[in-house]
Amino acid sequence: MQKVKQKTRKGALARFKITSTGKVLRRSQNARHRRRNKSKKAIRAYGVYTQMKGKIAKKIMRMIGRA
Repeated sequence: MQKVKQKTRKGALARFKITSTGKVLRRSQNARHRRRNKSKKAIRAYGVYTQMKGKIAKKIMRMIGRA
């Protein structure tokens, strides 16, 4: 009897990036709506990816199927 394959969670795959060294990156929140009320500095900062650490990063790696 064969083992059941682990399915990739497509929502997690769309929202997170995994670097070649194994770091988990996410986009900044609050970047979509009402941009004219936000400072230009804040709008530029939304384009920068943030690294996730700890247990949550391990959970995401498991969801994507890289653990």
